[in-house]
Amino acid sequence: MIDMRVHPWGTWPSPITEQRVATGAVRVAHPQLADGILYFSETRPAEGGRSALVAVDAHGHASDVLPEPFSARSRVHEYGGVAWVAAAGKVWFVDFGDQQLYQVEPGERPRRLTREPSLRFVEPVHDHARNRLLCVAERMAEGREPEALLVAVDIADGRVQVLHQGRDFYSAPRLSPDGEQLAWLCWDHPNMPWDGAALYLAALDAAGHPQHLQRLAGGDGESVFQPEFHPSGGLVFVSDRSNWWNLYYWRDGTTTALCPMEAEFGLPLWRFGMRTYAVCDNGDLLCTWTREGQWQLGRFSFAGGLQTLSLPFTEYEGVVAEGRQAALIAASPAERPTLLRLELDGARVRSQPLRRDTGETIPARLAPAPRAIRFPSGEGHAHALYYAPAGDRVRGPADTLPPLLVKCHGGPTGAATTALDLRLRYWTSRGYAVVDVNYRGSTGYGRRYREALYGQWGLADVEDCVNAARYLAAEGLVDSRRMVISGSSAGGYTVLCALCFTHTFAAGASYYGISDLAALAQDTHKFESRYTDALVGPWPAASETYAARSPLNHIQGFGCPVIFFQGEEDRIVPPNQARMVVDALRAAGLPTEYWLFEGEAHGFRRAETIAQALAAESAFYARVLDPGADD
Repeated sequence: MIDMRVHPWGTWPSPITEQRVATGAVRVAHPQLADGILYFSETRPAEGGRSALVAVDAHGHASDVLPEPFSARSRVHEYGGVAWVAAAGKVWFVDFGDQQLYQVEPGERPRRLTREPSLRFVEPVHDHARNRLLCVAERMAEGREPEALLVAVDIADGRVQVLHQGRDFYSAPRLSPDGEQLAWLCWDHPNMPWDGAALYLAALDAAGHPQHLQRLAGGDGESVFQPEFHPSGGLVFVSDRSNWWNLYYWRDGTTTALCPMEAEFGLPLWRFGMRTYAVCDNGDLLCTWTREGQWQLGRFSFAGGLQTLSLPFTEYEGVVAEGRQAALIAASPAERPTLLRLELDGARVRSQPLRRDTGETIPARLAPAPRAIRFPSGEGHAHALYYAPAGDRVRGPADTLPPLLVKCHGGPTGAATTALDLRLRYWTSRGYAVVDVNYRGSTGYGRRYREALYGQWGLADVEDCVNAARYLAAEGLVDSRRMVISGSSAGGYTVLCALCFTHTFAAGASYYGISDLAALAQDTHKFESRYTDALVGPWPAASETYAARSPLNHIQGFGCPVIFFQGEEDRIVPPNQARMVVDALRAAGLPTEYWLFEGEAHGFRRAETIAQALAAESAFYARVLDPGADD
């Protein structure tokens, strides 16, 4: 019989320390297969958040491609994404320092390819026949929005040639296997790519210029995601024309739905290079989809349809394939995101783990699977993942209930994930219950659920988070007097709205959240500059709504302590968003903490920042929920 020690909820001793969370925040991303070598990027907090590139050979030996301080990271759209491509033993990448393209070969120092200080690049594609790279680029200019471009970069001399311009945004350039056609996505203000993105196809002339453009799918009211050329000569893509992001195939003017189902094969295109499926050499698709908050992996063949593959994971991303090999990143409630190499052998798939977010593991008892809950909210229902407290041979006092931490994801088109997250397990291992809310506007439940937040931002998301907390309290799972709320970016805005417009929570934490919608509409980067048109209303015509929904204008509504975390170099939600509301709260005499981190932007990347912020948030809740604990 296991001896269970009794400790007050929220104060349990835990092996998951702030430092362990910070060092475990190493992230693997963007796998690519090239000539049998598997490449991927790795964000390393211990190296100041550097995005390293790693190559794994056929024998599993891993080596760094880039020497320090080079960092393969783009700032296009500010969120960046895949910033490198490998081919024929060479790698071309965008360096974070100057946003220029570089070439690196084994054993050599990176060589600068472009010298265009007004341009920054992302999502390069190798055009072998013409010895060039095809990229999305932004031309920066003082006092106006960056200009979006589709460009070609000559590998021999670094000369940049514009292939297409005139649209507000470009993404996903794809070159056909024979090098004769080019496909891409584009969209215009006020759309975000999940509102309406169009798929174009063009023939390339002898000089490599696009000719005879055709719009194959998408546009206002239809979002297209991840086009890929098929060996048959057609194009595969994902579209939400049926309400669900499903797979489609286009060839010779005819579009066919491949496996219609009420599930999502696509994602909101926040970053370049996002992939949920891959086209195999034999024409099959290795694909992933999500339903009710859980992802699955399968193989689709044009002859036999969709077959689900059985692997012990609930999250997948970054699917790529080459020959009889594939790679992807997989995770589960017990497994942090792990890079897998897959061997495709007929109907069988063999997986080999190559790299995890961190080498450490935690006991299974600290990471039980969450429970998907569906609860009444608004005129229907909302969704969430509920995590019960799970400690290391410890329990809370009898006849008491644990405190609740409500998590608000960003986006707001993000989604709660079932992947093992040490930041979340930091709380449950200390005796907190956690509910990660997929409020209206979240991805994974169809286009109509995403659009249910339009015109209702600051209302519907708050209502869903509040109702998730009240549902768990009514079920007798948490202490209704000890509920706190935390969120980042758009989730930080939801936190502030919940604190000033409701009286549900005892405290809140805003990570680079929004306090003044009007200021955001007038002072944010191009990619999101019209996002609030749909979420709130057109600016400035809806200025009264912006004022009514801005926590900064309702300081008198705050009745509990708030802690703020902000990156000094954040260009997405500028530091003044936090500074203004902090000053106003302090002037009103309300308990407030403010942490401003130098060298950090939107989303913290440095180990010391991650650890310090988590420790500060924990200590803050302890003082609020147990004010006499230190006496």
